[in-house]
Amino acid sequence: MLQSFKVIWSVRPGAKKGQDQLKPGIRSVTVTEIDSGVYKVLPGATLRLDQVSTLAAPLYRSEKQYQKLLAAQHAELNDHQELLYATGQQSVLMIFQAMDAAGKDGVIRHVMSGINPQGCQVFSFQHPSDGELKHDFLWRYVNCLPERGRIGIFNRSYYEEVLIVRVHPEILRSEGVPGTSDRVWEQRYQSISSLERHLCCNGTQILKFFLHLSEEEQRKRLLERFANPAKNWKLQRSDLIERQFWPAYQKAYEACISATSTEEAPWYVVPADDKENARLIISQIILDLFKRLDLHLPTPDKARQKELEAMRDALLKPARPS
Repeated sequence: MLQSFKVIWSVRPGAKKGQDQLKPGIRSVTVTEIDSGVYKVLPGATLRLDQVSTLAAPLYRSEKQYQKLLAAQHAELNDHQELLYATGQQSVLMIFQAMDAAGKDGVIRHVMSGINPQGCQVFSFQHPSDGELKHDFLWRYVNCLPERGRIGIFNRSYYEEVLIVRVHPEILRSEGVPGTSDRVWEQRYQSISSLERHLCCNGTQILKFFLHLSEEEQRKRLLERFANPAKNWKLQRSDLIERQFWPAYQKAYEACISATSTEEAPWYVVPADDKENARLIISQIILDLFKRLDLHLPTPDKARQKELEAMRDALLKPARPS
């Protein structure tokens, strides 16, 4: 099962403006190695989101330390991404799901900012078009899967088809799926798990993140968007409408994650009330995956070595006179 956290914070006394101050309300702690397994939903486990805290023990003492930790993770992630691209044998798919204002965009921007954009593809999926609705529910997502050597990021994904569609069954009716029944969700879980198993067998590593945000923290973040003119554009009437369905979404996420967290494609439930903490946790989970892959630069065989030597010798010859 998933471990939950309950943290009582105290403020470090004596911090003055301009010093390496603590984030307000956070105690002074010694940052230790992040155990990514704490956030993993084990296969076969029944997830209860109301038993999992949306706030984890702080992993940084100050904004300065947070930036230092994230920069170190960036450097390591960049090295791993270069090896992934150089070997060209595997790909990585990262899926991000969450309630509105949970920080998915910020995680993608801050965690992945240190890697070569040539080796990373990000897709954000909106409501399917009429043409896409004429295909099965996985079709439009399969077309966007990362090729070998690349990282693919789905900002929302095919899981929307068992989340928002389950909360709003009228969407399912509009999709024109024949013979829908009460078993449609179980069938879709099976379809998703089968696809992910197929991808893993063919070299795609999958990480799935649910940013676990509290209803109160979402309210605060939406109000901040109203207060900040630079963020007004993010506000949609649907944000407030969907808040009314909070309990239904929590149940849909619980059922979905419980049914589809597998050894080959696990779900990680990441406490998201602290944005910086969530970014450090997710970055470490990604790094842990790359460490397990144990990638190395390709070793040239005799033929390739001979080719490289010939190319080097050609470059060492004196240049032609002009």
